[in-house]
Amino acid sequence: MEQQRLQSLDALRGFDMLFIMGGSSFFVALSKFLPASIGEAIARQMEHTAWSGFTFYDMIFPLFLFIAGISFPYSLSNQQAKGIPRKTIYLRILKRGFILVLLGIVYNGALQLAIGEIRFASVLARIGIAWMVAALIFMNVNRLGRGFICAFILIGYWLLLAFVPSPEAGGADPFSMEGSIVGYIDRIIVPGRLHLTIHDPEGFMSTFPAIVSAMLGMFAGELVKSSAEKLTPMKKVGWLLLAGFFLCIAGKAWDVVFPINKNLWTSSFTCYVGGLSMILFAVFYMIIDVWKYRKWTLFFTVIGLNSITIYLAQRIINFDGISKFFLGGIIKFLPENLAFLVSSVGYIAVCWGFLYFLYKKKIFLKV
Repeated sequence: MEQQRLQSLDALRGFDMLFIMGGSSFFVALSKFLPASIGEAIARQMEHTAWSGFTFYDMIFPLFLFIAGISFPYSLSNQQAKGIPRKTIYLRILKRGFILVLLGIVYNGALQLAIGEIRFASVLARIGIAWMVAALIFMNVNRLGRGFICAFILIGYWLLLAFVPSPEAGGADPFSMEGSIVGYIDRIIVPGRLHLTIHDPEGFMSTFPAIVSAMLGMFAGELVKSSAEKLTPMKKVGWLLLAGFFLCIAGKAWDVVFPINKNLWTSSFTCYVGGLSMILFAVFYMIIDVWKYRKWTLFFTVIGLNSITIYLAQRIINFDGISKFFLGGIIKFLPENLAFLVSSVGYIAVCWGFLYFLYKKKIFLKV
């Protein structure tokens, strides 16, 4: 029997993608109308941390990977219920991973640049590879074994970075951009250019802990999907919250010796963001799928059902130009801060209108 779709998952994915679709600019614009201390604090959360540390915006990418993990136990169960051979499922997993890697290279300008100038590492490639490996592990290893694999990756990654600095470090901190073994190995292995010249946040080495991010999502999906009688929907929420708080505490404790760092996707970062993702999913699941409060979710669901579409479309379609076509005449008469706010709302509206058209036509890009 096919599993019922988790509506909270589409809404959460849409909430996450909203910040890629102009939501961060909207909150920065809105922050200018708030008291300086509050506004500056909000604005800081809408940009990536330069190196170590954490902001809300650092969570957007790993949250998406976590969400991709949640959906896999449902997808696998549905395919097995339809009698799809195991070999075919493997091929689908590999195909999806390959397509995402390819789309990431195209997104980075492969159709325009010379080979040496192409950035092969990408957000989509990170999602494709990390999700693919996590899915293959999920299909072949039991829950306890997967837990040991997560621990092995996170602890092994920590020990590697702590005790094996870059041969080119020159005395630099092993967790710094210059001193990290991660950047050194990426410079040797990853073809093309690196995003930060000597380091790429989506490079080869930091993909290993990202696999754990996807696996954490699969643990969450497996829990929510469980049909065990003792696990009522609210108990599932409770376990998600408990796991989330535990991971957050573990991440903050680990931060003392292994800094929370998105660029390196450190083990502390993986735990901390995994915990926040677990908590956020628990809240969305409770409100939407347990309490059935769903009328407010359309805005996010429209985005969530075509998340890859809008990510790629922003690279191809000039949504900003379309927004200015309709609002440019008004914006030029507005004060600077209000103009920024209206412009950011206009951009989101144009993107959402495009996605709503696809939603009404039932056009969804699935990879």
